[in-house]
Amino acid sequence: MTLTAPARHRETQDGGTGRPGTEGGPDGRTRDADGLAVASFVLGLVGLLVMNILLGPAAIVMAVLALVRSTTRRGRAWLGLALGIADLLVLALLVTGNGAVFWNFGG
Repeated sequence: MTLTAPARHRETQDGGTGRPGTEGGPDGRTRDADGLAVASFVLGLVGLLVMNILLGPAAIVMAVLALVRSTTRRGRAWLGLALGIADLLVLALLVTGNGAVFWNFGG
């Protein structure tokens, strides 16, 4: 006959829902918010060159979500927000200058 120790109740970060990291711990929401901050930065940067009509608003939305979710990468989220706004400004300048949504490098 073997004796085993009684099962102990383990405290979780989420208050007992069984999903780790839903309270904003390093595994859950904070990590998701950090990913959103990085994604907004990358989309805003790429949006300066191509598809700024789509990537600019996407960068803005992701940056705002990252800031609302209290990301640890706040600087990157703010840069993503600024680049998303810059994407829309570049688009506005191109539309008013060329009268079209497209542009090219050639003469």
